[in-house]
Amino acid sequence: MTSADAGTELRSDERADLLESLARHRFFLRFTAQDLTDEQAGERSTVSALTIGGIIKHVAATESAWYRFMVGGAELMRSEQGDWADEHRMNPGEKLADFLANYEAVAARTDELVKTADLDKAFPLPSAPWFEPGKAWSIRRVLLHLIAETAQHSGHADIIRESLDGQKTMG
Repeated sequence: MTSADAGTELRSDERADLLESLARHRFFLRFTAQDLTDEQAGERSTVSALTIGGIIKHVAATESAWYRFMVGGAELMRSEQGDWADEHRMNPGEKLADFLANYEAVAARTDELVKTADLDKAFPLPSAPWFEPGKAWSIRRVLLHLIAETAQHSGHADIIRESLDGQKTMG
């Protein structure tokens, strides 16, 4: 095996590890919504305005935006601007099943991209107060960010679910 072959093999394992980690945290988030009614998914059970439905809606929208970034950078990422506040809530008449189906579609699209993308390909980040000016992120860095965000929001959802009916994602 040449050193070039070893690098390819390492990247293949890295890609699988990234996808597995993201899938695990997506599973925990979806599991937290298991067997909830639409009313429960939209219920605030803590002092936070967050709901399980709103979190799933937000995570799907965020992953979709980062997908566009991985495909075409900040300009494509900003090509679909939604209502940021609305993205975080479950409005009357919205269905948890619709949010979960959308999240599945977004996840599948991201996973297909990651299977073949050059993980080293980088784009300048959009101008925002939370990003360092002039900084660029590789597709690999975006995936690490998505894993962290999904894990964090999964934890939020777990606390909300436990407050609703005592169910815990783990334990």
